[in-house]
Amino acid sequence: MKKIAIIAVALLALQATAQEQKREHANKERGDKMIMLSPEEIATLQTKKMTLHLDLNESQQAKIQKINLENATKRKAMMEARKAKKESGNAEKPTKEERYAMMNAKLDHQIAMKAKMKDILNNEQYAKWEKGQAKKMHKNKYRKKGHGKKKQQ
Repeated sequence: MKKIAIIAVALLALQATAQEQKREHANKERGDKMIMLSPEEIATLQTKKMTLHLDLNESQQAKIQKINLENATKRKAMMEARKAKKESGNAEKPTKEERYAMMNAKLDHQIAMKAKMKDILNNEQYAKWEKGQAKKMHKNKYRKKGHGKKKQQ
């Protein structure tokens, strides 16, 4: 009986490890695909997804395309800077003040984005957009806690 229990535990551990590796590979693959896209392509894809989700009209699409392009360009520049810093060997963890400044800038950007979207979208679309943003934030918090990734030892 003990042998069967040990074998069952070993099989469950093996299966869990295999699933974690599969998830990590899928996440890396998605990230690699996004790096290869230009900011214009990323902005276009985001705008089309939003158009499908929120049923945007032409003028709304044009305004949101502009916002998405600005955001994608900034993100791409930040990614390139991080990549260059990492390759040069100067990659260090940010200090407490730097982390505070980054979080403050991120929250300021989110507030500004919310205000822009409120101007562009009607009440129904805005409510739907906010619901999607809350869902995305919850998903990111879940992922950051280590539930979606293999914990490093």
